[in-house]
Amino acid sequence: MTQITKETVLAALSKVQEPELHQDLVTLNMIRELEITGDKVSFTVMLTTPACPLRGKIDSEARQAVMAIPGVKTVEIKMDSDVPNDGRMRGLVNMPIRNAIAVGSGKGGVGKSTVSVNIAVALAQSGARVGLMDADIYGPNIPTMLGVEKLPPPQGPRLIPAQAYGIKMISMGLLVKPGQPLIWRGPMLNSAIRQFLSDVEWGELDYLIIDLPPGTGDASLSLAQALPLSGAVIVTLPQLVSLEDAGRGLNMFKTLEVPILGIVENMSYLDLPDGTRMDLFGSGGGEQLAQATQTPFLGKVPIDQNVRIGGDSGKPILVSYPESPVANALRDVAQKIAAQVSVAALSTKNELPINIVE
Repeated sequence: MTQITKETVLAALSKVQEPELHQDLVTLNMIRELEITGDKVSFTVMLTTPACPLRGKIDSEARQAVMAIPGVKTVEIKMDSDVPNDGRMRGLVNMPIRNAIAVGSGKGGVGKSTVSVNIAVALAQSGARVGLMDADIYGPNIPTMLGVEKLPPPQGPRLIPAQAYGIKMISMGLLVKPGQPLIWRGPMLNSAIRQFLSDVEWGELDYLIIDLPPGTGDASLSLAQALPLSGAVIVTLPQLVSLEDAGRGLNMFKTLEVPILGIVENMSYLDLPDGTRMDLFGSGGGEQLAQATQTPFLGKVPIDQNVRIGGDSGKPILVSYPESPVANALRDVAQKIAAQVSVAALSTKNELPINIVE
């Protein structure tokens, strides 16, 4: 009987490429806990995000490579993940936040908060540790979308974030009386955003999603200065006017030297009962903007009244209708964002992922 060794298994796995990072699994230090028992080989593949869109491809190619070794009868693969830190210093935040992602738009009414909430839910459902910061100080509506009415009692000087659907969340909407208008000037805004970072007990997070106010005003500037961002996601509608605004938002992030992770085209089309598709807001605008600015296009999210119903009732579409076309589109967007962030984090550091000992 042929003797199976760890060396032959690693040699086989060194032929399997990680599709996003374009290096093999062994070089990337992604093979862990390799064990050989007779004709059975078992190991863990340590992904760079639990929301890996190509985990099925990695699993099947790794399995195929090891099954090709003479003598191997069974292969057992466990998928785990260790999200790499983007390497940016975040001095204001006492706890480690590995990646901070801003979701912005040039104008209001494009469904930016809906996209932020559902990206956060999708990443949390995949097993990541996720925080959601509602930095839309003037119109904080994320508490309504997540069905949260108040924060837990503070512990000492620090605020404890609310929790919903596996996400930690903070919002100005939970710190002011309902219906109270927020009439703030720039310096006050700056101070509020900094407090959301320094006075909240976030704990260790793989991803902090930040829902920005619409436009290119003080809040976005304050945030980019106070918290080094891994990248920004721009939400737009397909119509021309929305694209012009989204283009301004995109240029603002470029001016602030924040990497653009991609563009999401929201309310892209409406599927009618007879199977036809109606383009209520025009079509293809998000893709055109992505091409014109050489920015990744993250996908189209269709119109579905259950998105609005879920937002009003505090049950995001990924929870209320997880298999609907709109939920699948938003999950796909979240996976692409996670993949982009992993690639950027590993390429900026140019080193292998470090195992963090809990």
